[in-house]
Amino acid sequence: LGWKFYDADDYHPLENKKKMEEGIPLNDEDRIPWLCALHDILRREDTSRQDTILACSALKKMYRRVLIGGASAIESNQQEQPGENPALKILFVHLDGPKHIIASRLEKRRGHFMPLELLQSQFDTLEPPSAPENFITVSLEKPLPEILLQIETAILQG
Repeated sequence: LGWKFYDADDYHPLENKKKMEEGIPLNDEDRIPWLCALHDILRREDTSRQDTILACSALKKMYRRVLIGGASAIESNQQEQPGENPALKILFVHLDGPKHIIASRLEKRRGHFMPLELLQSQFDTLEPPSAPENFITVSLEKPLPEILLQIETAILQG
Protein backbone atom coordinates (compact mmCIF):
# COMPACT_ATOMS: atom_id res chain seq x y z
CA LEU A 1 0.00 0.00 0.00
CA GLY A 2 2.99 2.30 0.38
CA TRP A 3 1.80 3.35 3.84
CA LYS A 4 4.01 4.15 6.79
CA PHE A 5 4.37 1.17 9.15
CA TYR A 6 4.93 1.13 12.89
CA ASP A 7 5.39 -1.87 15.18
CA ALA A 8 3.94 -0.93 18.57
CA ASP A 9 6.43 -3.25 20.30
CA ASP A 10 9.19 -0.80 19.35
CA TYR A 11 7.57 1.82 21.59
CA HIS A 12 7.24 -0.14 24.83
CA PRO A 13 9.19 1.50 27.63
CA LEU A 14 12.13 -0.47 28.99
CA GLU A 15 10.18 -1.27 32.18
CA ASN A 16 7.46 -3.00 30.14
CA LYS A 17 9.99 -5.00 28.16
CA LYS A 18 11.79 -6.11 31.31
CA LYS A 19 8.51 -7.13 32.93
CA MET A 20 7.55 -9.26 29.92
CA GLU A 21 11.03 -10.79 29.68
CA GLU A 22 10.56 -11.90 33.29
CA GLY A 23 7.25 -13.56 32.34
CA ILE A 24 5.09 -10.96 34.09
CA PRO A 25 1.99 -9.93 32.11
CA LEU A 26 1.43 -6.21 31.57
CA ASN A 27 -1.56 -4.58 33.24
CA ASP A 28 -3.61 -1.53 32.31
CA GLU A 29 -1.25 0.79 34.21
CA ASP A 30 1.65 -0.53 32.11
CA ARG A 31 -0.19 -0.31 28.83
CA ILE A 32 -2.07 3.02 28.99
CA PRO A 33 0.99 5.34 28.69
CA TRP A 34 2.28 3.14 25.83
CA LEU A 35 -1.09 3.34 24.05
CA CYS A 36 -1.23 7.11 24.56
CA ALA A 37 2.21 7.42 22.94
CA LEU A 38 0.98 5.30 20.02
CA HIS A 39 -2.11 7.52 19.70
CA ASP A 40 0.20 10.55 19.49
CA ILE A 41 2.12 8.90 16.65
CA LEU A 42 -1.11 8.10 14.80
CA ARG A 43 -2.40 11.65 15.41
CA ARG A 44 0.84 13.13 14.04
CA GLU A 45 0.67 10.98 10.92
CA ASP A 46 -3.03 11.78 10.44
CA THR A 47 -2.33 15.50 10.75
CA SER A 48 0.28 15.21 8.00
CA ARG A 49 -2.21 13.18 5.94
CA GLN A 50 0.03 10.10 6.06
CA ASP A 51 -1.83 6.79 5.87
CA THR A 52 -0.42 4.50 8.53
CA ILE A 53 -0.46 0.88 9.64
CA LEU A 54 0.22 0.10 13.28
CA ALA A 55 0.85 -3.48 14.37
CA CYS A 56 -0.38 -3.51 17.95
CA SER A 57 -1.91 -5.91 20.44
CA ALA A 58 -4.83 -3.66 21.40
CA LEU A 59 -6.40 -6.48 23.38
CA LYS A 60 -9.19 -4.60 25.17
CA LYS A 61 -11.93 -2.31 23.92
CA MET A 62 -10.56 0.40 26.24
CA TYR A 63 -7.12 0.07 24.61
CA ARG A 64 -8.64 0.55 21.18
CA ARG A 65 -10.53 3.62 22.47
CA VAL A 66 -7.20 5.08 23.68
CA LEU A 67 -5.64 4.50 20.25
CA ILE A 68 -8.56 6.37 18.67
CA GLY A 69 -9.03 9.18 21.18
CA GLY A 70 -5.90 9.42 23.28
CA ALA A 71 -5.80 9.92 27.03
CA SER A 72 -9.25 11.54 27.05
CA ALA A 73 -10.76 8.19 26.06
CA ILE A 74 -9.81 6.71 29.43
CA GLU A 75 -12.58 8.63 31.13
CA SER A 76 -15.58 7.27 29.25
CA ASN A 77 -17.85 10.06 30.50
CA GLN A 78 -15.67 12.78 29.01
CA GLN A 79 -17.22 14.05 25.79
CA GLU A 80 -15.06 15.57 23.08
CA GLN A 81 -15.76 19.15 22.17
CA PRO A 82 -16.45 19.78 18.45
CA GLY A 83 -13.21 20.56 16.65
CA GLU A 84 -11.14 19.67 19.71
CA ASN A 85 -8.95 16.57 19.29
CA PRO A 86 -11.41 14.70 17.06
CA ALA A 87 -11.12 10.95 17.22
CA LEU A 88 -8.96 9.22 14.65
CA LYS A 89 -10.62 6.99 12.08
CA ILE A 90 -9.03 3.57 12.56
CA LEU A 91 -9.86 0.20 11.02
CA PHE A 92 -8.89 -2.47 13.53
CA VAL A 93 -7.83 -5.80 12.04
CA HIS A 94 -8.43 -8.58 14.54
CA LEU A 95 -6.11 -11.44 13.60
CA ASP A 96 -7.97 -14.40 15.03
CA GLY A 97 -6.67 -17.90 15.37
CA PRO A 98 -6.27 -20.85 17.67
CA LYS A 99 -3.68 -20.65 20.40
CA HIS A 100 -1.54 -23.43 18.91
CA ILE A 101 -0.99 -21.49 15.65
CA ILE A 102 -0.07 -18.31 17.50
CA ALA A 103 2.17 -20.28 19.87
CA SER A 104 4.04 -21.88 16.96
CA ARG A 105 4.65 -18.42 15.45
CA LEU A 106 5.84 -17.04 18.79
CA GLU A 107 8.28 -19.95 19.16
CA LYS A 108 9.86 -19.03 15.80
CA ARG A 109 10.36 -15.39 16.81
CA ARG A 110 13.94 -14.74 17.93
CA GLY A 111 15.28 -11.92 20.08
CA HIS A 112 11.86 -10.68 21.18
CA PHE A 113 10.95 -9.79 24.77
CA MET A 114 7.53 -11.51 24.67
CA PRO A 115 7.98 -15.09 25.88
CA LEU A 116 5.65 -17.92 24.94
CA GLU A 117 4.62 -18.24 28.61
CA LEU A 118 2.71 -14.95 28.37
CA LEU A 119 0.49 -16.07 25.49
CA GLN A 120 -2.25 -17.37 27.81
CA SER A 121 -2.37 -14.01 29.59
CA GLN A 122 -2.97 -12.37 26.21
CA PHE A 123 -5.90 -14.69 25.54
CA ASP A 124 -7.21 -14.05 29.07
CA THR A 125 -7.10 -10.27 28.50
CA LEU A 126 -8.53 -10.34 24.97
CA GLU A 127 -11.84 -8.61 24.32
CA PRO A 128 -12.42 -9.26 20.62
CA PRO A 129 -13.72 -6.22 18.74
CA SER A 130 -17.47 -5.95 18.35
CA ALA A 131 -20.03 -3.48 16.99
CA PRO A 132 -19.98 -0.51 16.91
CA GLU A 133 -16.16 -0.70 16.65
CA ASN A 134 -14.74 -0.30 13.13
CA PHE A 135 -13.05 -3.66 12.58
CA ILE A 136 -12.66 -6.76 10.49
CA THR A 137 -11.74 -10.23 11.73
CA VAL A 138 -9.24 -12.20 9.70
CA SER A 139 -8.47 -15.85 10.34
CA LEU A 140 -4.82 -16.71 10.87
CA GLU A 141 -5.60 -20.16 9.51
CA LYS A 142 -5.73 -18.77 5.97
CA PRO A 143 -2.60 -18.58 3.80
CA LEU A 144 -0.67 -15.31 4.17
CA PRO A 145 -1.54 -13.99 0.66
CA GLU A 146 -5.23 -14.48 1.45
CA ILE A 147 -4.89 -12.69 4.79
CA LEU A 148 -3.15 -9.74 3.14
CA LEU A 149 -5.73 -9.56 0.35
CA GLN A 150 -8.62 -9.53 2.84
CA ILE A 151 -6.99 -6.70 4.83
CA GLU A 152 -6.09 -4.70 1.73
CA THR A 153 -9.61 -5.07 0.33
CA ALA A 154 -11.16 -3.85 3.60
CA ILE A 155 -8.80 -0.85 3.71
CA LEU A 156 -9.44 0.14 0.11
CA GLN A 157 -13.21 -0.16 0.54
CA GLY A 158 -12.99 2.41 3.32
